Amino acid sequence: MSDNSFPENVKRLIQMHSEGLLGGEIMPEDALIGIVPECELPNVLTLGMALNYQRNSYTLWQSIAAAYTDESTRWIFTPLVVAKSSIDDLRLALLEYRVALQPNRHPEIWKSVSSGIARSSSKGDVAGLMESAHYDIACLKSMMQTTRKSEFPYLSGPKIFNYWLYVMETYTGVKWQSRELITVAPDTHIMKATVKLGLCTSDVLNGTADDRKLVAEAWEKALKGSGLAPIDVHTPLWLWSRAGFPSLTAESLFTTSCQG
Repeated sequence: MSDNSFPENVKRLIQMHSEGLLGGEIMPEDALIGIVPECELPNVLTLGMALNYQRNSYTLWQSIAAAYTDESTRWIFTPLVVAKSSIDDLRLALLEYRVALQPNRHPEIWKSVSSGIARSSSKGDVAGLMESAHYDIACLKSMMQTTRKSEFPYLSGPKIFNYWLYVMETYTGVKWQSRELITVAPDTHIMKATVKLGLCTSDVLNGTADDRKLVAEAWEKALKGSGLAPIDVHTPLWLWSRAGFPSLTAESLFTTSCQG
């Protein structure tokens, strides 16, 4: 694939997504729409995202929606309440609708993240956390990925952290400062699509931490000065891979790919 074709193919990919041509218009987090009030979405999305690791995302968010609908388990989405709860009560509530699959590790993560949120703002919730960081991604990255990383297991990891930023922007309407710092969240679909576009070689499909970092950095470099933030291509890439890589052009430029 020529260097000149790459930016055009990225633009076409984004256009196809906007036109609904990649399928998958229903994203996993859409399960919350009409269920969770807008003012509660930051808490629900953030806590749910903390367990969105090696899970079926659609099943996870359906479980979260069910747990929120049930008044007896809705409290698990209030960080201040969770922070003060017993781990046994939290475990039972998280397992009720299979929000948690691991009876020990998942409740511990949920409680740690809730406590971290509660300590991070005078309001004790995610809205307050973002406000205290002045909606600045650089500030959040420093806190959640460095100075207080241990309080935000899974959520502090580069893949989930960047996707969390994107989901918060998409579903809660938050306007981030330093938005260009949101990288792609390189899961398996993103890595396959990146290789398919010729931006990286098939070596990255090994999926190591270094491979994921390489993919994220490649997108940052490729889109610099384009007016696009790397996260802008995340969903189009993800859906393109899930759809089996439908051709982006009539000439089927992608019949020869860099698949491993």
